[in-house]
Amino acid sequence: MPDPIVIPDPWQALRRYTAARIALGRSGVSQPTASQLAFQLAHAQARDAVHRALDTPRLREAIADELQLTDIALQSAAESRQVYLQRPDLGRRLHPSSRTVLQEEGKKHKQGSDLAIVLADGLSALAIEQNALPFLRALLPRIAAQGWTLAPLAIVEQGRVAVGDEVGALLGARAVLVLIGERPGLSSPDSMGLYLTWAPRVGLTDERRNCISNVRPAGLGHEAAAAKLHYLLAQAFERGLTGIHLKDDADADALPAGDAAPRFLL
Repeated sequence: MPDPIVIPDPWQALRRYTAARIALGRSGVSQPTASQLAFQLAHAQARDAVHRALDTPRLREAIADELQLTDIALQSAAESRQVYLQRPDLGRRLHPSSRTVLQEEGKKHKQGSDLAIVLADGLSALAIEQNALPFLRALLPRIAAQGWTLAPLAIVEQGRVAVGDEVGALLGARAVLVLIGERPGLSSPDSMGLYLTWAPRVGLTDERRNCISNVRPAGLGHEAAAAKLHYLLAQAFERGLTGIHLKDDADADALPAGDAAPRFLL
C-alpha cells in the first residue's frame, strides 16, 4: 500500500527499469525515511565489500572440486588491505615470493599456454566469491571446444587489474584474463569485471585491454558474459591484439544480414 505520508514522484513508473535511486518521493521537504535507511544499508554493504578479505582456502577448494583446475595462491606487493587501498601501485605487481613461485611454475611449462586466468579480489572480494565459479563454469566448455590451453589458474590477494600482466608473462601465456571485484556501487556490491589482454607484460596500460563489466545475476548474467568473452577471445587469437583496436561486435554479428546498423564511432 502507498505510504500516505510520502508524496510520490511523477517519474516513479521509471523505477521498474533501473536500480538507480530515482523518483523516491518526499515527505514534506525531506527524503522518505525508508529511502534514507535503504541508502545507509547500501552504503554499509559497499564499505563491507571493499574491506572484506577474500576467502582463498574456500575458493581454492571449490575450484578443485567443481572445476578440477590446478590453481596457485599468490599475493600482490600490497601486504595488507590497508596498504592495498592506499597504494594502488603495489596491487599491480606481485610480491617477490609470489614472483618466485610463478617463475618456477613457468619453467615447468616452457611451451607456454594460450590463456592464463587470474582471480583477483580487487575492491570486492564478495564479487569473486559469488560470481567467479558460475562464470568459469559457463566459460570453460567454450575454451575446451576451441582447444585452447590453460595455464594454472592464479588467485591473487590484494590484486589490481595490471597484476595479471605479470602473471601472464611469467607463465608464458599468449593472453591473460583477469576476473576482479569491481568498485562497489550503492546498488552493486557484488559486481565482477573481466579484463582481457593480449601478449601480457609488465607496463601495459588500459588501452591494451578489453573490459566486460557488471558481471553478476542482477547485471550481465554469467552465460551472456561468457559468450561475449568467448567472442573477444576468438577475435584476439585470430588478430593477435586486444584493447582499443578490438571491438565487441558480437551482438551485431548475431543479427541477420543487412539488419546491423552501422556504428558511427567506427
